[in-house]
Amino acid sequence: MKQIYLVDASVYIFRYYFALPPNWESRSGYTTEAVYGFSNFLLDLLARRPDGIACAFDESLGSCFRNEIYPDYKCSRALPDEGLAFQLAACREMAEALGIASFASERYEADDILATLTRICAEQGEAPVVVTRDKDLGQLLSRGASSLWDFAADAHMGSAEIEAKFGVRPEQIADYLALVGDSIDDIPGVPGIGAKTAAGLLSEFRSVDELLANRERVAGLKIRGAKGLVDKLAEHEGQIRMALQLAQLAYDVPVGVASEALAHNPSGPDLAIALAEEFGIGGLANKISRTLTNKSAEPVT
Repeated sequence: MKQIYLVDASVYIFRYYFALPPNWESRSGYTTEAVYGFSNFLLDLLARRPDGIACAFDESLGSCFRNEIYPDYKCSRALPDEGLAFQLAACREMAEALGIASFASERYEADDILATLTRICAEQGEAPVVVTRDKDLGQLLSRGASSLWDFAADAHMGSAEIEAKFGVRPEQIADYLALVGDSIDDIPGVPGIGAKTAAGLLSEFRSVDELLANRERVAGLKIRGAKGLVDKLAEHEGQIRMALQLAQLAYDVPVGVASEALAHNPSGPDLAIALAEEFGIGGLANKISRTLTNKSAEPVT
């Protein structure tokens, strides 16, 4: 089976943006610490010689289809300032210059792009590795992904690890979030339903739909406050169904590619080196050259 990496780009861009000092500067005067860290990260991935690789970028803050469902979705997140916006665009330019298929949408989020690419790979009999630090993407393990890989920690999570973390199966992650909410994305949860209660409910019911259709049964479950949960579920049914729509991933983003199009096929190192010089990270030039011109070499460190 082919080794295909689907990269949750924004997670790593922001990691380097906040973790690295502003020691690099582009010719246009913007600092480029995130560009340096992200480019170095991509080169380390490419050094492993994957059969396919793609990056999904976020460009939908405030314009995502989820904002049509719930206007306050991700309302607590500020839009990038000019300097960060420059680095986000520069990171995508570097990914493309390195020969990596890159995708973004003003209507769909990077998570939806990753879900769609996972579906496309699975339909071709491939099981991609999703390179991310976002455990909410564990739902992709039920749709064909082989694992979630936090590259920085070199930690893989499969279905067993997701179930140990959340107490629910990968295919129930969206149902779980519909009950407990997600403060990071401003998805409301049901008051009084925390992680343990949600996991207990979803151990008895396969999904939120099944739970709501049979909520009278909840009163008889061995869950703390079970009798009161019946009324809470009835009172917040509309919110739960809305939250489920927000938490579920879209698998039909119009990316217009087949899995074969994810093959790494750089045109050579010249463009990437020129961009590195422009972005003030010319120190990566040798690594770029070695990585893009010697595919049979040992991974670059």
